[in-house]
Amino acid sequence: MKKIIALALALVMMLGLVACGGNGGNAGSDAATKVSVFWYDEADVYLASVRAELNTALEAAGVAYDDQFAGKDQAKQLEQVKTAIAGGSNLLVVNVVTSGDPDVAQSIVDAAGDIPVIFFNRAIGTDGSDVALLNENATSCFIGTDAPEAGHMQGKMVGEYVLANFDTVDLNGDGVITYAMFKGEEGNAEAIARTQFGVEDADAVLTAAGKSALAYFDAAAAQTWQTDPEGAWSAKAAKDYMDTNLVTYNESNGNMIELVICNNDGMAEGAVASLQQAGYNVEGAHVVPVFGVDATDAAKALIADGAMVGTVKQDANGMAVAISGTVKAIADGKTPVEALASLTDERLTVAGDCAGKLYVSYAPYTGE
Repeated sequence: MKKIIALALALVMMLGLVACGGNGGNAGSDAATKVSVFWYDEADVYLASVRAELNTALEAAGVAYDDQFAGKDQAKQLEQVKTAIAGGSNLLVVNVVTSGDPDVAQSIVDAAGDIPVIFFNRAIGTDGSDVALLNENATSCFIGTDAPEAGHMQGKMVGEYVLANFDTVDLNGDGVITYAMFKGEEGNAEAIARTQFGVEDADAVLTAAGKSALAYFDAAAAQTWQTDPEGAWSAKAAKDYMDTNLVTYNESNGNMIELVICNNDGMAEGAVASLQQAGYNVEGAHVVPVFGVDATDAAKALIADGAMVGTVKQDANGMAVAISGTVKAIADGKTPVEALASLTDERLTVAGDCAGKLYVSYAPYTGE
């Protein structure tokens, strides 16, 4: 009988460990806290870096967690949240699919009830709607970036580079720099800000120095950017666009695209690949300046090789430190607002307009 009881207990323990593992997670050692992390998509390059850093941090802290991927389907993500709650998850970390929509965030908060929700990376509202949502829901907080900051930083970097290298960048010598802009996703707060300020702030630098403002390469276009049709911020989308653009807009026709500004490094990589295919941005050839955001390893390598000029570092480690620190603080009994206030990393700043919102700082990167 004792042997039977011992075997039964061992089986129960084994099943418990398996149950805690979840989809791409770990068993952890803190049985009181079961974290479910929801990602809008598995393929995003920057978020893959965040995930690697976050999983390492949670494992080091002994926190049980599982990763869930929505495949860019908001309805699917909401069902994943409900299933996780039914399965015993008591702390939710959510990267929403639909960016900037407070109703989506509210639906997740409503499903969670008293369970704390840490939203991260993708905006949960615009024009103050995120602040209202967080102020009304004390069980929630947001960890991300100040959306306009990357755009401002990129625009200043672009303007200063073009100003310092104007005659080289101006391939046809007409005194006006033509640019292409690749936008990651329509309706996304970060994409909107980067698309706007990446050009506006560059123009401010140029016009202050007596130069002409940048000109979009296709003067007849209804909008001054090209958006990834899948909203995936992908290298493929940028390369496809650039391949098509270069058929008409090239040196032979005297209207070559002279500058490329991208919402992220993935799209910058695609633009570089297209330019290299056309004979640019390789050793000994003219370099069309290409700028991105994220400072991925691939982008850093392109900058080191001289094929890309600059990017804006979106700190994956900083994001992971903020999320894991908040998870631990909530697990230790703090409210989400108290948890954010307890973080001491110098890269992290509580937003001035909302105690429930934390920013991870950006930084320019040119390989220097």
